[in-house]
Amino acid sequence: MDHFDALIVGAGHGGAQAAIALRQLGFGGTIGMIGKGVEPPYERPPLSKDYLAREKPFERILIRPEAFWLQKKVDLLPGCEVVDVNPNANVVTLIDGRRIGYGDLIWSAGGEARRLSCVGNELAGVRAVRDRPDVDAIMAELANGPKRVVVIGGGYIGLEAAAVLRKFGHEVVLLETLDRVLARVAGHDISRCIEREHRAHGVDIRLRTTVDCLQGNADGRIGGVKLDDGQVISCDLAIVGIGIVPVVDPLVKAGARVSNGVEVDPFCETSLPHVYAIGDCACHANGFADGAMIRLESVQNANDMAITAARAIIGKREPYRATPWFWSNQYDLKLQTVGLNHGYDASVLRGEPATGRFSVVYLKDGKTVAIDCVNASKDYVQGRKLVEAQLTVDPSVLADSNTPLAQLLSDRFDAGA
Repeated sequence: MDHFDALIVGAGHGGAQAAIALRQLGFGGTIGMIGKGVEPPYERPPLSKDYLAREKPFERILIRPEAFWLQKKVDLLPGCEVVDVNPNANVVTLIDGRRIGYGDLIWSAGGEARRLSCVGNELAGVRAVRDRPDVDAIMAELANGPKRVVVIGGGYIGLEAAAVLRKFGHEVVLLETLDRVLARVAGHDISRCIEREHRAHGVDIRLRTTVDCLQGNADGRIGGVKLDDGQVISCDLAIVGIGIVPVVDPLVKAGARVSNGVEVDPFCETSLPHVYAIGDCACHANGFADGAMIRLESVQNANDMAITAARAIIGKREPYRATPWFWSNQYDLKLQTVGLNHGYDASVLRGEPATGRFSVVYLKDGKTVAIDCVNASKDYVQGRKLVEAQLTVDPSVLADSNTPLAQLLSDRFDAGA
């Protein structure tokens, strides 16, 4: 039976950064990284952007060149899936029956794309955007000229995919069950700006729209999407972007404490001895959400949690306190977010959305808790410090886009706050 001093399950951003951090921190033990895919670790955000748009080949989205892992003595174990964790024996079991021992286990398995719970979700031509094979399959299906595509889900993934598909001339209908896109993560001004941009590029956005079922054609492929009002939208391809389901079943069976993901303490430790969890599947108390137990699906969170877990393993424990940030590119819009707007009770608009360059600052009990910036990188960089300080600022001053956010912070400290 193979054994690693540190065994990492998951070869995405979190898993790769955990291995890198361990070596950077001087960890001299053996490291193994189990990946469900056959590829070496690669970046996931470009899948719905640059990679789908054919602007970056796969080699350019690798987190590190393959030779790097050999040089750092990190054993990659591709094409493997963990189905059982025995925390008493410190052993994991793979789907093919092989067993691997560990000293410390870092669970960075992320999540699987959430599937539609309706008839037809198994039809050929129904795709997600979660990993390289997903996107390769989409590109192959769209290679022979313009197609009609239904995108189900108005979150980041669905919107980014829609933008790329329009670039290549495909007809796109985007369906969202709520009354606006990005409703779970952004305020109304951001949502309406994004909707206007997509519609200006020819995307048929349909809000408050629910899918009843998917209909196949004579070839057993997707041929249409039936809505709950009985209307059928014909299509050649359906892309489903309705979130993820955290991959935690082996930890659940092992007795780990699980709610919305596997729960971890400030050092990314689960309730199981010598088992850590990081990234999309880890549920943690976040100070930017008033200490609520949440999951964050972002590169930033995966990377920073990985460093926290690595430090804990080598005995240099530091609690996780990283500032959340996110980004999305759609057409000529660059959306950047810092902080979490969970439970915000007011928002302040800086700039004019019609110009395509503005920001929205979110307040809770008068304190600055998050900021969304559209083509406003200066606000994003300067606003980060406001969010980290949870500064209380007069909304009328915040709304003046001619007043740099950095000045507000400087004025506050000059006043002795």
